[in-house]
Amino acid sequence: QVQLVESGGGLVQPGGSLRLSCAASVSAFSIRAMGWYRQAPGKQRELVATITGGGNTNLADSVKGRFTISRDNAKNTVYLQMNNLKPEDTGVYYCKPLFGLGSDYWGQGTQVTVSS
Repeated sequence: QVQLVESGGGLVQPGGSLRLSCAASVSAFSIRAMGWYRQAPGKQRELVATITGGGNTNLADSVKGRFTISRDNAKNTVYLQMNNLKPEDTGVYYCKPLFGLGSDYWGQGTQVTVSS
C-alpha cells in the first residue's frame, strides 16, 4: 500500500523560503528514485526536482540555484528546500516515486502561494 503525505506549504512573500516534506510509505524507499512535481493554476503538472536512491539530484531549469532536493532514508522522507521564491512558483506540490510501484499514485499535495 502506497502512502505519500506532503507538508510544509504555505503563503510566503517573494524572496522568501519554504521547506517541503514528503513522508513516503513505499516499498524499498531507500533505493527508489523520487520526484517533486508542481501544478500551477490552469497549467499541467510539471516535474521540478528528482533524487535517486544514491542521492543524485536533478532540477528543472526554472528552479536551479533556488531549490534543493534531499532525502532521509531513515525517515522515509524527501525534502524540497525552496529559496528566493517567485510568484511563478505558486502551485500545489506533490511527491512520488519516479518509477515502479506507487509511481502512478498522487497524494493530496501541499499548496505553495508566493504573493506580496
